Amino acid sequence: MARGKTKYFRCEGDGGELCLINEVSRLVNLSQKRIREYEKEGFIKPLREKNTNNRLYSSFDVSQIGQINSLIHDRGFTLACLRNLMVLAPCWNIYDCDKKEECPAFQLPWRPCYEVREYRGTLCEGPCSRCAIYLNRNVKREKILEQYVPEP
Repeated sequence: MARGKTKYFRCEGDGGELCLINEVSRLVNLSQKRIREYEKEGFIKPLREKNTNNRLYSSFDVSQIGQINSLIHDRGFTLACLRNLMVLAPCWNIYDCDKKEECPAFQLPWRPCYEVREYRGTLCEGPCSRCAIYLNRNVKREKILEQYVPEP
């Protein structure tokens, strides 16, 4: 292998392999443009290759992309609605966690999962710094529904 070149593997395994956007596009059945849009909107943050600045995706990133795509296309969330969801709903609810009852984040639902992880840990295997909930932590919490008062 040439000097300065990094070898990438398929993301399908659990061994911490990284893959390029073209492989992710194939795995999640989305265009590369859509994946970059999710990044621009602040829902994913792939690693970057030092020499080429190529996006590098882990299996955690791929699962995040799949869940975000499902929330948008299967559940009908808009990007703005999804951004609000990230700051208002607990992680185990957004990601439909099957281990939630055992997770400290479930036991402390009023605290964001990334804060719970700092002092009690969580069962999430991905890094908080690349999770959509953490990436949207600075989005202002807004009232979803305001009281409707009909005009006289």
